[in-house]
Amino acid sequence: METHPLTISEIQECIRREARLRASGAGSKSALRPEGGVYVIDMRRLEGIIEYQPEEFTIIAWAGSRMDAVQRCLAEHGQYLPFDPVLVERGSTLGGTVASGLSGPGRYRYGGLRDFLLGVKFLDGQGNLISSGGKVVKNAAGFDMAKLMVGSLGEYGVLVELAFKVFPRPTAHATLLAAYGDLQSALTAMNRLASAPLELFALDLEVNETNHTLLARLGGSAELLPARMERLRARLRDDDPTLRECRVVEWSEEQEIWREAGEFLWVGEGYSLVKIPLTPQRVMSLDQRLGERGAKCRYSVGGNLAWVAWPGPASELDAILGELGLSGLVVLGAPGQPLIGRQTGAAFASRVKRALDPMGKF
Repeated sequence: METHPLTISEIQECIRREARLRASGAGSKSALRPEGGVYVIDMRRLEGIIEYQPEEFTIIAWAGSRMDAVQRCLAEHGQYLPFDPVLVERGSTLGGTVASGLSGPGRYRYGGLRDFLLGVKFLDGQGNLISSGGKVVKNAAGFDMAKLMVGSLGEYGVLVELAFKVFPRPTAHATLLAAYGDLQSALTAMNRLASAPLELFALDLEVNETNHTLLARLGGSAELLPARMERLRARLRDDDPTLRECRVVEWSEEQEIWREAGEFLWVGEGYSLVKIPLTPQRVMSLDQRLGERGAKCRYSVGGNLAWVAWPGPASELDAILGELGLSGLVVLGAPGQPLIGRQTGAAFASRVKRALDPMGKF
């Protein structure tokens, strides 16, 4: 069964009536879609901007709002969401973005989604409307339950309203591409750039069989970018024999590179997409295990996050991550069990679940 509510009261009625239910958006994250046998609350009709104050750098919108519509509204005032929302072209919604906890490559400079979420309103497992946080940047009253909703996968309640802080959009971007012949050299270069005072907007590493390409992005004033890119380029070793190519890309080519990253266009048909938090020191060991199985990898946020296109059953990757002591979230693929590998914080999550959803409806 499925419903398409227009109001909060309609959602409350569903929660109080149904035994098992789950909120859903556009289905842009296929592995996180509700499974059969669950009453689905399609949130896409609960959409639109509630309040936007460009001079205060805050925006409030309904949870079913499409991310692309929100971005267009912000762009009209030269503003944006720096956590770099992903899967926007697939129709991702504000509520789905928060529930999945996903941020894009641009989180490297200013932080992830959690750092920009000011407040939420949600319905708990008994249909009560709960507010947490607010619409101002400095708000420390009470327990910050809004942050608990980030990455909650809809287990704690139905998000209905969200408030974000926003930033001025840079007037220009440029990206340095440095291709290396081996992974260790690329990682060494990545660490060198990460430790330098360069104010990078993004720092990713694409890995394939022949090249390992480092992508370092800068943003800001178009007049100052050339000099900043030169300082960035100077951080790389020209005498490194594994450095095969080094060039700067701008304008449409540069935008397309990061569009492909945020929309995961590099993930081929038949692959699942898995998000794996890690540290730069663990990239080599993970990459070796994944490479043996034909996976495609992109290491983002300076090597602190792996995006993996996995060709086989998620259960096989689950075993590998468990052995390495890593956790994963299956984002694209068949619905089922999205959390794989070693999971932590179960005791705390259970306490929150009992408090917000005592009857286990979500």
